[in-house]
Amino acid sequence: MKKVGILLICLLMPFATAFAQTTKPLSVDVLWQLKRIGSPIISSQGDYIVAPVTQYDVPEDKGSTQLWLFAKDGASQRAITAEGMRVSEPLFSPDGKTLAFVSKRDKDEDGQIYLLPMDAPGEAQRLTNVPGGVYGIKWVGEHLYFISRIYPGKNWDEMTKQLKADKDSKVSAHQWNALPYSSFDHWIEEERQAHIFRIPAKGGDIEAVTQPLKIELPRSSQGADSYDIDPSETWVAFNANGWEADLKTRQVDPKIDIFLAAIGSDKAVNLTKDNQAPDSNPSFSPDGKTLAFTRQLIPGFYADKSRLMLLDLKTHSERELAKEWDRSVSSFSWTPDSKGFYAAIDDAATRRIYHINAKNGKVKPITKATNFGQPAIAKDGTLVATNDSFLYPARVVAVNPKNGKTSRLDSFNDDVLADVDMGTYESVTYKGYQGDDIQMWVHYPPGFDRSKQYPLMMLIHGGPHNGISDGFHFRWNAQTFASWGYVTAWPNFHGSSGFGQEFADSINPDWKNKSLEDVLKAADWFKQKPWIDGDRMVAGGGSYGGYLSSIILGQENPFKALLIHAAVYNMYSQMSADFAVHSTRFGYYWEKPEIYQSISPHYFAGNFNTPTLIIHGQLDYRVPVGQGFELFRTLQSRGVESRMIYFPDENHWILKPNNSIYWYNQVKDWMTHYAEPGGR
Repeated sequence: MKKVGILLICLLMPFATAFAQTTKPLSVDVLWQLKRIGSPIISSQGDYIVAPVTQYDVPEDKGSTQLWLFAKDGASQRAITAEGMRVSEPLFSPDGKTLAFVSKRDKDEDGQIYLLPMDAPGEAQRLTNVPGGVYGIKWVGEHLYFISRIYPGKNWDEMTKQLKADKDSKVSAHQWNALPYSSFDHWIEEERQAHIFRIPAKGGDIEAVTQPLKIELPRSSQGADSYDIDPSETWVAFNANGWEADLKTRQVDPKIDIFLAAIGSDKAVNLTKDNQAPDSNPSFSPDGKTLAFTRQLIPGFYADKSRLMLLDLKTHSERELAKEWDRSVSSFSWTPDSKGFYAAIDDAATRRIYHINAKNGKVKPITKATNFGQPAIAKDGTLVATNDSFLYPARVVAVNPKNGKTSRLDSFNDDVLADVDMGTYESVTYKGYQGDDIQMWVHYPPGFDRSKQYPLMMLIHGGPHNGISDGFHFRWNAQTFASWGYVTAWPNFHGSSGFGQEFADSINPDWKNKSLEDVLKAADWFKQKPWIDGDRMVAGGGSYGGYLSSIILGQENPFKALLIHAAVYNMYSQMSADFAVHSTRFGYYWEKPEIYQSISPHYFAGNFNTPTLIIHGQLDYRVPVGQGFELFRTLQSRGVESRMIYFPDENHWILKPNNSIYWYNQVKDWMTHYAEPGGR
């Protein structure tokens, strides 16, 4: 029998070798071949399921998005909008017979609302022609609602003329007299305001909804989750700056409140004026009796627990659901019967779908492993969402709300990934700061052999409160890094989201010490593994991950090289950003200099000696590009081997196909120079 077994293995070896030779790793080139599926929507009766699908033309360096229709049983899928265009924000009419979306077509200067019949043949027809474009659309009753940024006091014709004059002007200056002046990658025009409008679904005149109230939506950002309309189209609930509306005083940071007004009136009431932190995501129940929203309690702490609140529209009494549950509800969907909610919750390194009972606040996890996006539900109980993991990009799935079982509805990317060896991954727990348990994802390269020693690439996530969960990442793909021949790790250090309020808030205002020790102890954990070569360890991160990498740069560390992307390097000059770290909650640097001196990476420059690759984009207004150049000049002045890569047309992230490919290849070149990849 042994001889037969050996003979069989020998006979199979050529086939195994041939199979191995036909597989390929998840390279950056493969990443850009993949189609990217957005959040699905479902019609009220459950007849139609639609999701946006984006694909990229790398030679042309651009992408396009189509809307696809999926059968409930997964038997078919087909595109329902034309190739080569951009579409976004799909939504169904209340009766489910018409699909609305935003697109820029033909001679459109900006995105407009288009309508496509679902139960009859026909092309999409444009509904709006709004100068400056529309976004944040909703369909309630007989109207489509949208947001547009306008010049107050000007009609649509005057708006058109003003926009043309702005476009033709030879003056490039911007002017501000108050904050905010920017948001992530764009300047905010101080003279324009974001307001809600509506137009009959059959066409007709546009009606201003919030403009008569003389209250604009938040200036930095706004979208469909910034407002809602009740089912009877009587009321509008929307976010606005409570300081401006109530106190008429100038404040550096907005006070995000929820306002309620009768549509057609000129007065609104601030429903949340007593809370100093943000109240967001207003959403009317399908029966129109209740307004749900999310609430935070700590001003200046964006990762404060987001609580699900209910307001009785008759009595205006409030109550918090699931008060003792130590998880954040950042987005949610009402069930059609108004008795509960479905929400995708960041839960201990996995984004799970939960059901929340609207009466007693009981929470029930529906899904278990891998990530899920925010679900959509029809009246017949059909629940659809995206599902992804470290090993596959987002898919459209139907989710059984009773047991969490899924059935896949699409077949995208199967052809691209058919011959790709993704490697493997697992979740581990190790002891970090003061012996606390720290969760970490570990990714193994294709063909990983535990009898050999591999180099380590430690990835340090951003935020700092954006925990890494079990999902597919296009910009920092751990399996792509692993495919170069590295064991790759994502530790969810102190401050990471998904592990409770105390854990998330534990690094404020001391951004440095707990997270730093967690990362260094993760490196120690790997050093104890026989399959890790402790002399071939590299690390890097972006945003807060770049900050922490800059902190590591100034400490004794085991890493042969570092990648520092879009890093907060100097806490003082970070004041030039659209978000100044710690100032709101803990005081400005002239008030509490000891905080900033103890945690700002530039104070540790005298210890810098690790070779470092620095990457930054000109359009990054969250962490302005000067931070990267400051770090580069410091390293060069100290004689530390360093390289600066500057993208004049990218923001906080590297988003364009060819720039992304260049980014990955440069990172690979840098890391492999200092830590040879592969097992040996």
